[in-house]
Amino acid sequence: MSFLIPNRGAVGGTKIPLSIIVLVLCGFMFFVLLYTERISLMSSSSSSSNFLRMKSCPRKNINSKPKEKVREKRSEKLDVLDDRFEFDPEECNVAAGKWVYNRSAEPVYTDESCPYIDRQFSCMKNGRPETDYLRWEWQPDDCTIPRFNPKLAMNKLRGKRLLFVGDSLQRSQWESFVCLVESIIPEAEKSMERSKKYFVFKAKEYNASIEFYWAPFLVESNTDLPVILDMKKRIVKVDSVEDRSKYWEGADILVFNTYVWWMSGLRMKALWGSFGNGERGAEALDTPVAYRLGLKTWANWVDSTVDSNKTKVFFTTMSPTHSRSADWGKPNGTKCFNETEPVKDKRFWGTGSNKQMMKVVSSVVKHMATHVTVINITQLSEYRIDAHTSVYTETGGKMLTAEERADPMRHADCIHWCLPGLPDTWNRILLAYL
Repeated sequence: MSFLIPNRGAVGGTKIPLSIIVLVLCGFMFFVLLYTERISLMSSSSSSSNFLRMKSCPRKNINSKPKEKVREKRSEKLDVLDDRFEFDPEECNVAAGKWVYNRSAEPVYTDESCPYIDRQFSCMKNGRPETDYLRWEWQPDDCTIPRFNPKLAMNKLRGKRLLFVGDSLQRSQWESFVCLVESIIPEAEKSMERSKKYFVFKAKEYNASIEFYWAPFLVESNTDLPVILDMKKRIVKVDSVEDRSKYWEGADILVFNTYVWWMSGLRMKALWGSFGNGERGAEALDTPVAYRLGLKTWANWVDSTVDSNKTKVFFTTMSPTHSRSADWGKPNGTKCFNETEPVKDKRFWGTGSNKQMMKVVSSVVKHMATHVTVINITQLSEYRIDAHTSVYTETGGKMLTAEERADPMRHADCIHWCLPGLPDTWNRILLAYL
């Protein structure tokens, strides 16, 4: 719409009264206002509908409650808050990231405060002089792993059995989990039962148990207990889990792992049938081949026995060893001894981790009927050359002597990890998955 108002001096121009111009302009503005208001109302209605679908923001506290009381109530809510909204296992690659030093970080427990840590993993109690290894936090590149919340963990375990199955590295993860939660449970409401192979921590208040079963190969072997030190005499019965699986049945959450015991050489003696014939019935196989056979037997048990509607099954990948300092650029180093910080190179992969064995795990799990969540702890653990028990440990049930500590090339343990320490991060990831 346009208005032609000729100049006063224009020839033949018609003068339009000012009142008419004002009326026309007012009518136009009124029309525009009505049109705009209608659009606004439509938009507002749509926004309100969407808003109602969203979680509402917390209302401002109009009461004059003291700030301390507000903080206490907020803390109580946070104790049981399920913070999985920060972590999407479909989107988060926990294996890709870096270790970030946090000077103010303090462990949830110590080897003095938690009575359930084996002396083998009690680095501080065993004399480790520095504690910086406790202040490194794993930060994935594309997501955030929620911090371990003991009350949240126990609420998830209420009325359930959590069972770890594997070797001494898996036992350290079990001990870590127990130590992360035990401080919130009253003394009279918790108990620990230990046998040679089967350990059970019970939290009566939650009707829950956190258990560990010793099965270093998962399948049967002649060296579970007592341990045969001569690796050439070890035989793995790759076709059976019968003598141990009865302890696994009925668990609500199963966490399996097996790796380091298979790495005793390029070949391993495998047996089908009975141990009655001894070594005569065993056949030497390439280690990855024997590993695949053993894992397929485990997988068959899971597929035939576990009800995936009731039980969650996890498999944690191999825990790295760091016995060759040349791997991280120190050809004159002494294994992991005296290392005080993680490797920074994101591409680092040491000779203590066998990618072929990892591919076996991936292949076997891929063809299982039951859903198994594989938690990749290998890459993030690869960097932690500083977190091993080193010479601050025991061997054969005896603490290292001063002379043995002075010879780390022979006696430093670069397989196991200090507690508190790296296994706490494994459990932080596990809890995020639960």
